[in-house]
Amino acid sequence: MMQGARAEKSSPTLQRLSIDGWNTCASGMVLSNQWLMWTRRDWLRFSLLSGAGALASCSGPAFRSQNDLLGHRPGPKGFRTVILDAGHGGRDTGAVRNGIREKDVALDVARRLKDKLDAGFRVRMMRDGDSFVDLDERVRRADRSGNAILISIHFNSGSRRLAGAETFYWRVDSYGLARRIQQNLSAVTPYRNSAGLTRRRLRLTRNPTIPCVLVECGYLSHSREAALIRQAGYRDQLAEAMANAIRAQARDGDGAVTLPPARWDPPSSSADARDRW
Repeated sequence: MMQGARAEKSSPTLQRLSIDGWNTCASGMVLSNQWLMWTRRDWLRFSLLSGAGALASCSGPAFRSQNDLLGHRPGPKGFRTVILDAGHGGRDTGAVRNGIREKDVALDVARRLKDKLDAGFRVRMMRDGDSFVDLDERVRRADRSGNAILISIHFNSGSRRLAGAETFYWRVDSYGLARRIQQNLSAVTPYRNSAGLTRRRLRLTRNPTIPCVLVECGYLSHSREAALIRQAGYRDQLAEAMANAIRAQARDGDGAVTLPPARWDPPSSSADARDRW
């Protein structure tokens, strides 16, 4: 389990926040690169204003920039940069079950996925060795990449009955990609006793300002699925399934998929009980 950076205090009022000049036309509020420092009260006020329609009449590049920042838009198409985040690393082993360390197999799948994408994409590895990278630092690195997507790769642990892939998203612009990944992984694994496609507010699904998906490729705690995960050929199939989903998203965008509603919840932090990735 990673420990996030200590939460910092926000500015006294939303009106005094300064976020790179992205002003909201209706409320006089601004968004900036300090948005991760907002308090929950700030976000509650922001969501109440937007829910009441205060932002509904906004138009122009400023409002579009705010929606882009939070992912309230269709999924990406035509992107050429993919950031691969192998979960855990270094002193953080992740789950250790049935003789498998999560950090090892996550990195192996990330490397295989990189090899499959190198021909058509610029691929950046969040880590390419057994090193520890703080969750908030992963978010910061992702945000420096501009027109890109982020895929965070993990393996799960839980009840011995649970098995199969799970794909988490939060942003609207991440839904189509997450759906494709989950469908492709479900076609590879013989096990489907899992949460499947799930909307969950995590630091690596909520906080980045680019489309981002967190993938649990299977359960290390399920003995038969763990036996598959030990096999290099099976891990290669998992990587190929994700590569095909990424290629399809870059080629077609969301297509005819019905997107989920926008959400205005505050950024995730180490204080959130379920934000442990």
